[in-house]
Amino acid sequence: MTAICPGSFDPITNGHIDIIRRTLRFADRVIVAICHNVYKEGRFSPEERARLVHESLEGAADSHRVEVRVFSGLIVDFFNECGADVIIRGVRGPSEYERDLPQTQANRLMNPRLETLYLPSDPAHVFLSSSIVKEIAAFGGDIDNMVPACVAAALLNGNNRRQ
Repeated sequence: MTAICPGSFDPITNGHIDIIRRTLRFADRVIVAICHNVYKEGRFSPEERARLVHESLEGAADSHRVEVRVFSGLIVDFFNECGADVIIRGVRGPSEYERDLPQTQANRLMNPRLETLYLPSDPAHVFLSSSIVKEIAAFGGDIDNMVPACVAAALLNGNNRRQ
């Protein structure tokens, strides 16, 4: 089974990594689909995000079963292009599920074969979001327990550019 984990991953957090690793428990292959969200201001370019995802997963068990791809457009088109079986969405709480559900239903209207599975966040990561990480990093706060080391270095050392 091929699963797609879509998101902006700007930047990838330990919560995202947890969802990817848990998806590997039941999927043969996971595609981390990095999309450009026109409603969010990007801190890193899509290519920089892909590099950080690769570096974050480097050396992890089963990382050879994870593919990182950048895409633009509709997730349903990307799903069809990849021949995927399921989309995985991590959710931190009910409001996130409610916000995402209309998109899930629209995807099913466009492709009835497209299934979306929701994985609840590990309780240790419920509060964690890319936005929170970026804000803490902007003020020089400690983000070491929120993101992989390569991401912390990129955020705190300014090795990034705005889109």
